[in-house]
Amino acid sequence: MNKRIFFFVAVFFAVLNIQAQVTAKPGLRAGFSFSTISEMHANYRTDFYAGGLVDIHLTKHYSLQPEINYTRQGSNDVARNYYDENTQTNRVEYLDLEINYLSLSAINKFTFGQGIQLQAGPTLDILLNDNLAVRKAQNDLGLVLGVAYALPSGLTFEARFKKGLLDVLSSDYYQNDSNNYYLFGDYNTNVNFQLGVSYSFGK
Repeated sequence: MNKRIFFFVAVFFAVLNIQAQVTAKPGLRAGFSFSTISEMHANYRTDFYAGGLVDIHLTKHYSLQPEINYTRQGSNDVARNYYDENTQTNRVEYLDLEINYLSLSAINKFTFGQGIQLQAGPTLDILLNDNLAVRKAQNDLGLVLGVAYALPSGLTFEARFKKGLLDVLSSDYYQNDSNNYYLFGDYNTNVNFQLGVSYSFGK
């Protein structure tokens, strides 16, 4: 019985100690977004992202950071190959694709040394609007990987890579069999690089 009492007392004080170390600080993040769509002949689209966060500091080296972000993604100069009925010739036109999301993320942050962080976590991208001619997935699921450098003031410099997992559009609309020069595939996913800063309020 004494061993059980000792065990529960030890667990109780361990929980109290963990709770005493847990802090939650709200913050903001923003920066540049460089995105494209995989397996398509296209150029990267430069835009921006902005959002809010809550930095839940659980241990000295680990934080969980839920985020909500507005991200502007897509791809520029997407080559659409089609047959022109008027001229009876194969033609190519270049389109800028826009896909805007509300992203809900749960980022795991691991801190090493003097403010160096590794970041990773899942994200759910909810479609707000787009200009796609033929859409497949309404929303998107993705994975985020990143590195960051956090200052004691709460300012953090971030570089992230976000990879979508769902096929977002129908590539059949953008190609035909008569032109094999352009790289097209059937699994067209979002590819997004982010470079920016975040700031957590409070000490």
